[in-house]
Amino acid sequence: MEKSKVYYTDFRTTYGIGLPTKLAKLCRAAGIGNMDLENKFVAIKIHFGELGNLAYLRPNYAKAVADVIKENGGMPFLTDCNTLYPGSRKNALEHISCAQENGFNELTTGCHIIIADGLRGTDDIAVPVVGGEYCKEAYIGRAVMDADVFISLNHFKGHECTGFGGAIKNIGMGCGSRAGKMQQHNHGKPVINQDLCKGCKRCTKECGSDAITVVNGKASIDENTCKGCGRCIGACAFDSIANPNDNANEVLGCKMAEYTKAVLEGRPHFHVSLIVDVSPNCDCHPENDAPILPNIGMFASFDPVALDQACVDACQAADPIRNSQLGDNLAKSDWHHHHDHFKDSNPNVAWKETLEHAEKLGIGTREYELIKM
Repeated sequence: MEKSKVYYTDFRTTYGIGLPTKLAKLCRAAGIGNMDLENKFVAIKIHFGELGNLAYLRPNYAKAVADVIKENGGMPFLTDCNTLYPGSRKNALEHISCAQENGFNELTTGCHIIIADGLRGTDDIAVPVVGGEYCKEAYIGRAVMDADVFISLNHFKGHECTGFGGAIKNIGMGCGSRAGKMQQHNHGKPVINQDLCKGCKRCTKECGSDAITVVNGKASIDENTCKGCGRCIGACAFDSIANPNDNANEVLGCKMAEYTKAVLEGRPHFHVSLIVDVSPNCDCHPENDAPILPNIGMFASFDPVALDQACVDACQAADPIRNSQLGDNLAKSDWHHHHDHFKDSNPNVAWKETLEHAEKLGIGTREYELIKM
């Protein structure tokens, strides 16, 4: 397979030319106008951010992409699926209210918002996964699959399970309905070390399935109720919760790749990633910690695998920010250095397997040519 083209521009601006203008130019240079968009429904998959989180992409970026689509005759809409965990996006009404509170509406983005899997997260389509090893079919939000053209616009950041959240994470996990998210998360379930547990109940508040109870000052997990989402692991400040299945995050990444395959198969698609406000954890958190890396730039490609690899390489080449989760870890005298910014920020993550499996599935290639604007 020949190298894929990945287009890049930094965040430097000149007088009168703002970042949305640069993003629009990047999309045009990368060839978005070569797609047949005339009178086509175009889904722009984006994360609207959890309430309390300020690291998500600003709506101005979404408008820049939507405007380029409209100038080429397309009919864009912003979309995402409901969450598996209880938060501010667990049903369509709350999800749209969250998006609006975070600044996303028809005026600021130039297009409508449609929650892809419906009011309760049950409006999905079972899509075959060609060549799938873990999932033979994927449960994808109906509006995503109803679109003629698919665009992913994602905030590239760290992630407490998958290492980073990029194009494949935005597509695979993000387009899964509630049933789809359960299918991706259900390999491996966490356990609690009772000796380390302080009974603070933080894990019960973060639990996505009401599976954790605290009795006599110690938390316990009902394995039959637990969905294996792992949010409790990140919530515990005492390292008392862990996933005993070493393969879980690797399998999660492979399932995300297979869901991405299902979403993209057989239709035009284009992908944009912005490495900005690189928080250590997912935008699903109701907070965002300080960025672990500096703002690097905007990337675009028709190949989501090459795009993710290019973003990874750019992040690995960047200097960590001292006052951050990554910087603090690296400053510890007894820290085991992984020489990998994502693993040094969140040591239990797995990310290489995601890209390897995506390439194996034929979604794209990790080999790329970086074209700087």
